[in-house]
Parts: sequence; structure tokens; C-alpha cells
Amino acid sequence: MSNESQVAHGVDLETLEEFAEHASEHPDAVELGLRASATYEGTAAHSLAKVDSYELGGETIARGTREYTIPYGAWKEVLDAGGWVGGIDRLEPIEAALSALAACINVGITINAAANGVDIDHLQTRVRTDFDPAVLFNLEELKEADSVFENLTAEVEIDGADVDEDLIDEWARRAPVYTFVSLSQDVDMTINTPAKVAGGD
Repeated sequence: MSNESQVAHGVDLETLEEFAEHASEHPDAVELGLRASATYEGTAAHSLAKVDSYELGGETIARGTREYTIPYGAWKEVLDAGGWVGGIDRLEPIEAALSALAACINVGITINAAANGVDIDHLQTRVRTDFDPAVLFNLEELKEADSVFENLTAEVEIDGADVDEDLIDEWARRAPVYTFVSLSQDVDMTINTPAKVAGGD
């Protein structure tokens, strides 16, 4: 088989198969440790987020080309209505989560399409939700947090040979961010204060 015929969706299929076999035999070697941080910038809702190093199989991998910064904020009209002074448009964290979900659904579909020999001519995923900020603004109790989002939808527009709707649905649900947002995740919250860091009570 020529090298050109081994490549589908930009992936060398022989290498992908070898990677999958290695992952099956050595799951610890391909486990990823991922992190991000966000630093408050002095204006409510404004943070500068950073993503850089990660862990692969217990080894930390860091390089300059993986250092990303994202200025998060909100929507100018909402900020103006809420009393922000000089409010400007910035990417809102919920929108970032929605875009990550849409992109990751594409990941789940295309990786599995490559592995299963399915050609895709066009793929676009649109994600939307209705958001009620009442809990955020302390207008509702924290126990109502499960009602903050309603009507979360993902619409996959796809075209290609041998596209099977049931398979595409399954592959989309294999996307890690889909799991992250659709299944219950426990967040182990730690609050560090100066007194705690110094060893106080």
C-alpha cells in the first residue's frame, strides 16, 4: 500500500492502528493529564486564561508553541445593562465550552471515520443552549443550578460516502467533551487562602 493511500482525514491509518493497539495494551502510557488556569483581571467576569503543559503517560510535556492565552469576559450589551463601566465584547466562557463541544464532536466523528474507512466531504456541528443567569447573580439558590441550562442541542451536518446516521451519532457521543458536559462530573474543589498557604487554620 502506498503512503498516499494510507492517509485518510489527514491521518496515517497504519500509525493510527498501531497507536490504538498500544493504547489497548498499555492504557497508562496514553493517559493524559490536562490543566488550565484563569487569573482575575480586576474587572468582574474578566479573566486571562492560560493553557500550556500537559502530561502524557506521566511525563510532563511543555513547549512554547503550546502556550495559549484567552481573554475571557462577556457580552457588551449584558455588561452595559449590568453596570459595567466601559464594557467590551469578549469571548464568554459558556461560549468557549459550546465551541469546544462542537469541535470535539467533530473529533469523535472524524477519528472514527478515518479508522473505519468512511469518507467525509462536509462536516459542521452547531451547538446551542438557553442559559438562565439567575443562579450566577444569586437570584436563585445554588440547589437550582441544574436548571441553569435548558435545550442543549447539537446539530451535525455531514455529507460523504457510506455515511450512516446511527454510526455518526455513536461516534459523536464518543467525543471526550461530550462526556465532560453530558455526564455528572465530580469537581474536587480546593480553596487556598493566604492563611491556609501559610499553615494557619
